[in-house]
Amino acid sequence: MGGVGTDARGTKGDLPDRSSREWCDEALTRLDAGRPESALEAARRAAELDPVAEWPQRLISLAHERLGRDADAVPAAERAVDLAGGSWPARLRLAGALRRVPGRWREAAGHAALAGKFAPERAGPQVMLGDLALLRGEHGAAERAYRAALAVDPADPQARVNLALALLRFDPPRPHHDPAWPVDPRETGRARRALEVWSRQVRLLVAVATVVIAGAALLLDWGAQARLCGFAVLVLLVPLTVRQARRVGLWAYAGAMLGRDPWLGASVASAALSALAFAGWLLLGSVHVLPASLDPVWAGLAGIAVLGWPALTALRALAEAWRGHPLRALAETERAGETSREAEREAERVAERETERMARRVAGRNAGVALWLVLGRTWSVLVALLAVALAVRPELAVAAVVLPYPLVRGYLRARKRGDRWLAAATWLVVLAAGAGAAGGLLGSAWAWRAGTGALGAAAVVFVARALHAWWRGGPGPWRSSLLMCDLPMGAEPSVALDSEVRQTFSYARSIVLAYGDAYGPRVAGAVASVTSSGELRLIAETEAWQAIEDDPRVAVFASDPLQRRFWVEVRGIALADSDVMRVTPKQVLVGEFPGRHQRR
Repeated sequence: MGGVGTDARGTKGDLPDRSSREWCDEALTRLDAGRPESALEAARRAAELDPVAEWPQRLISLAHERLGRDADAVPAAERAVDLAGGSWPARLRLAGALRRVPGRWREAAGHAALAGKFAPERAGPQVMLGDLALLRGEHGAAERAYRAALAVDPADPQARVNLALALLRFDPPRPHHDPAWPVDPRETGRARRALEVWSRQVRLLVAVATVVIAGAALLLDWGAQARLCGFAVLVLLVPLTVRQARRVGLWAYAGAMLGRDPWLGASVASAALSALAFAGWLLLGSVHVLPASLDPVWAGLAGIAVLGWPALTALRALAEAWRGHPLRALAETERAGETSREAEREAERVAERETERMARRVAGRNAGVALWLVLGRTWSVLVALLAVALAVRPELAVAAVVLPYPLVRGYLRARKRGDRWLAAATWLVVLAAGAGAAGGLLGSAWAWRAGTGALGAAAVVFVARALHAWWRGGPGPWRSSLLMCDLPMGAEPSVALDSEVRQTFSYARSIVLAYGDAYGPRVAGAVASVTSSGELRLIAETEAWQAIEDDPRVAVFASDPLQRRFWVEVRGIALADSDVMRVTPKQVLVGEFPGRHQRR
């Protein structure tokens, strides 16, 4: 129904006599329109009208989550599960709320797995399992979950966008932190910053001291005094290390943090190696007469102290460009874009939902980053190929003409023509490949100069794009700009039992429970009643209780003796609750004998 009112307090245009489900519809409409505060008011009104309904609780949880109140989203989601333990949307909503709570990742995964068990025909539970795996850096498990979701619903935009992230080997916002740890991520974040600051300070001090000491010894002949200053720098590293070590605090998690974030571990190891190399360089320099055989060692130690930082930065940039499968990721984001465009065409008749706009924006941003990664790969291969051709045989450069094909194809298909930086870098690489191939084939010096100049210009464009993003605080052409598509989950309407269905179960003389076990489908007699929350309470035979532990999907059939031709079938999820069986409805079929029926 349309949202004609401005809030949930009966202001102008609102109907004060709305039912709880109508208020839920209104809350969902406001959520889709990007009005979470107003949606929260509507959901609370629905909960006041029907305190035992689980749909309002899920909407309250969703509204809190959209408002950034993660801690407030959990109690309402837990209340929904308490009211309807067999509701797959309630389990999914609780999984979405718990994944943001420190130390409750495993609970979230358990509820998402239950949602998948309750509703294998739905894509949402598999998408949630994929998101949970992606947050831990388990890219293989995330890819399998997203593909399972797409097998159920090929048009699911979140599965498409996040599958591309799994293919890109996406690093979560906190790569050093395991969401399953029972520790606040802010604490591990402080520990990570302390380790980063220590490694940065050590490498900077050692590099500057090495350059200054070498310059003083070679240019001013102050070798002895400079070496004494160098030893003073080593002494200065001690209090600096102690101070940052105190800030780390969580030493029990430090080793696991370094293992989860390899580049953090490499940075810390590089700082320690630089300090040791600097100390060895000073000690060797203190020996007045060095054997000629030790000269390369002495120079190498100085090189480690000075060049360790830029070498690690260059290695990281190259490794990040060659990590994952950006071309396959581009294909997935392209399909997500096609799905969004179909939704946009559909939105010409109705207002486009905020979730669809969000998915399209995230897909476009990630496609741009993937193209920059493909460009980095193409550029690095071109540099290597042209260098080998110049050094060995110029004719080898002819192979350069085919290298930009994947880049150009991905660029044209991704429709990122609005990014002028990317366009300039792409066509510069194409020019470099063509000029290099012409230089190798024709032996033209000008073609070689044009090719190498274009490669250098492409690198300049990348640096300028990075500086522009850094200056404006926007997303840059690097992996950290990738985003997960995080659409709200668990808002689906609950299945309500109307008065006719309730009457049928109240007056039925015989009720049949259908379930499945290892030997196939089974039926058994049962006694049933309908609770105020809309669940069925059953008493059935022992074999049925054992079977629902493996497969909780059941069907309950009853006929109304007051209306002889009227029958009801409730398909739902059965869970054991003390001495009764709780069945949460998923679908209701009603009809008249001998077989005419309709779904509800």
